Amino acid sequence: MLWIHGVWVSTNSIIVSTNDVTIQGSTIVNQDDCIAINKGSNINFLNNHCTGGHGISVGSIASGSTVSTVRITGNTITNNVQALRIKTDANATSGSVSGVTYNGNTATGCTSYGVIIDQSYPDTLGSPGAGVKISGINFTGTNTITVASSAKGNVEVNCAKGGCTGVWDWAGLKVSGGPSGTILNADIINFKP
Repeated sequence: MLWIHGVWVSTNSIIVSTNDVTIQGSTIVNQDDCIAINKGSNINFLNNHCTGGHGISVGSIASGSTVSTVRITGNTITNNVQALRIKTDANATSGSVSGVTYNGNTATGCTSYGVIIDQSYPDTLGSPGAGVKISGINFTGTNTITVASSAKGNVEVNCAKGGCTGVWDWAGLKVSGGPSGTILNADIINFKP
């Protein structure tokens, strides 16, 4: 967060709300989301370096917004609050996130969470809402995430009943450090927190 003359200014680096986008080979140093994907399809975030912010984020997803076919591949995330996050508005009445694939990402120095999927935004791990459906969230290849020993949870999944659908394959996720988190109302295979 950045304060200028008493006014908070968001320092989100890249906000995506369109289709057919590739962001590749960038170095991003900020204090908020490295990228925030709020709507759109066929979005690629490849081989970037994110430092000092809130990590790589899908969302926040509000009513009527749809995100689909997202590839987050080969990124390096250093000293962020969390590495990878999906956040949907708890009060949203419609919308969806589908087909997000993480492949070959590396994160170190995460201070709060490694991976967090949360349907309670703007709260963190509050009471989730099922208005925005989440499906097809998969980890392929090798994604290695290290969180600080003082972190809140290495993986947290906070889904409402019926909010997160289908089977998610997390065989490609390896998380170390910090306490194990909670997986709520999501069918995740090939991963042990």
